[in-house]
Amino acid sequence: MTSRAQPAVRHAAVWQPARRLLRFTPVGLVLPAVLLALLELAVGSGWIPGHLMPAPSELLVTFRELASGPLWLHIAASAQRVLLGFAVGAGLAILLGTLVGMNRRLEAWVDPTFQALRAVPGLAWVPLLLIWLGIDETSKITLIAIGSFFPVYMNMVAGVRNVDRKLVEVGSQLGFSQAALMRRIMVPAALPYLLTGLRNGLSMAWLCVVAAELLAATEGIGYLLTDGREVSRPDLVLAAIITLALMGKLTDSLLKHAEGRLLGWRDSYNGEDKP
Repeated sequence: MTSRAQPAVRHAAVWQPARRLLRFTPVGLVLPAVLLALLELAVGSGWIPGHLMPAPSELLVTFRELASGPLWLHIAASAQRVLLGFAVGAGLAILLGTLVGMNRRLEAWVDPTFQALRAVPGLAWVPLLLIWLGIDETSKITLIAIGSFFPVYMNMVAGVRNVDRKLVEVGSQLGFSQAALMRRIMVPAALPYLLTGLRNGLSMAWLCVVAAELLAATEGIGYLLTDGREVSRPDLVLAAIITLALMGKLTDSLLKHAEGRLLGWRDSYNGEDKP
């Protein structure tokens, strides 16, 4: 190797880690960083009253105080409720959505009722669940299950209805029972729709857990919101909102990663890099 080529090799070796870092830098953090900087400037300059909107630096102090205290207990309580309620709601939705998608007669019986109930807001269920089940964990998990059921159910029915007819005919010729047809053909073929429904259902589960904890809870992110409102601390309310957003993003990213792994065989359009 010539002496002229050696500096070029060293130059490439120096820039290679930088290129790799730039390649994996999450561009989605740029906009929140800009907004936080503008908010810090606006509050520090007095354009926004500090008692209504705390500066990001004050929020950081609040997060440090919560992290050394009850924050992790609130996160753990809400996450447990979300996972349990989502598992129940999504499990029932997959079963019923597959059955309704395979049987038009069953759809005529149950789908109108499901569509009517789907229009009922989650908060409307809270008083009834409190009367029926009390203020313990059962009412909260039931509310989360109801909220996460409908997005998964709708996508599951749509996925089953979009399964290639030839696959169903092959399964019938092979003598598959309804259960085997459901397990080996319908659910795998409807997987893209199902995973989209699961992501939407998980988002609804986080919405419902806050609704449940706002009314009857002694711990959880929703309880943290209520506590901040009662003591007139907007920093505490915003800290709870940010925590909720981060938890929702984290769980959605996990499902999105699983979606990429499970559907990696598809040669589908993934968008363009053009601005």
